[in-house]
Amino acid sequence: MADETKARIESELEVKAYIQDLKYALKNGAKIDFQAKRRVDENRDEKYTNQYTVNTLFPDENPVDALKRELLTLSVENYMQTVKDYRFPKRSEMREFGKVYNEKDDVYIKIRVELLGMYGNTTTFVMSFHFAEKPFSSEIFPYRAI
Repeated sequence: MADETKARIESELEVKAYIQDLKYALKNGAKIDFQAKRRVDENRDEKYTNQYTVNTLFPDENPVDALKRELLTLSVENYMQTVKDYRFPKRSEMREFGKVYNEKDDVYIKIRVELLGMYGNTTTFVMSFHFAEKPFSSEIFPYRAI
């Protein structure tokens, strides 16, 4: 996760609106840009890479189709925080979510939704969709029901 100076917790209403917009975009032709191979993964244990995680969880599926389906299941309870991208300050903020698969596998999800081009083509950038390097704790989910 990002250091505290780059992260903030949005209100529950803001998160719900974001998820609603995300789902609307995905159901209406938004393109998913999935980074299967990332430079940051070169020195990372393969188990914590996007490609390994998607191939492990969805072995017989097109990765983009699987990710679209999984993003459509996100809820406010999965939200962790919102982060500013200081490498690309003009770009929209990124949202971090967490989901548990197979009752034991914590998966870290970081996405950015942007309108691109003069015709308002929506693109969902999936920066991260990988097994979490540290197990999730309930404190990192501000809106999870206990």
